[in-house]
Amino acid sequence: MLVMLALIDGFISASSLTVVLAQEPTPGSSEVIVTVTYTEQINVRNGPSTVLYEIIGNMQPGETAKALGVSPGRDWVQIVFPAGPGGVGWVHNSLISISPGNLQIIEPPPTATPRTTPTVDPTLAAAYVFEPTATRMPTFTPPPPLEVPQFTETPVTNSNPGVPLGAFVLGSGILGLLGYLYSSLRRR
Repeated sequence: MLVMLALIDGFISASSLTVVLAQEPTPGSSEVIVTVTYTEQINVRNGPSTVLYEIIGNMQPGETAKALGVSPGRDWVQIVFPAGPGGVGWVHNSLISISPGNLQIIEPPPTATPRTTPTVDPTLAAAYVFEPTATRMPTFTPPPPLEVPQFTETPVTNSNPGVPLGAFVLGSGILGLLGYLYSSLRRR
């Protein structure tokens, strides 16, 4: 019951007419103006993209225009551009300065339909149709049996009873030591 009374009271108070006076805008203050700050002329496009939309005109450095809104990413500004479709155009945010004020977010216009639709040439596609040929599955071939070599010991016999190799090495060492001693004594 209490809820019902609250709802009825809300309907009665909402139906009464109340007049709220808003502040009247100052002439010229509600317009947001863009000024070209780039040193060269800039392109005005029919949408917020350099790839998807065409160039419809350009603006010179210092030229101004009334701003209507911004793109959802806030990187493009829609301006009044009489030469554009519907009297509007889009300029990139980094090339202009914007006077203080609020701009609403404006959805970009639809992109143009391409003039040609890319299709696949059936004759060319038929050249790349690949039909695999049927082959037999590989079979397992066992390796040949492993042969382990058998070694037999043979007695070593010395068939050359000459001078052993160690004697040549020892003799060369002694000869080198004598040469070192001779050169050391001669230096003094």
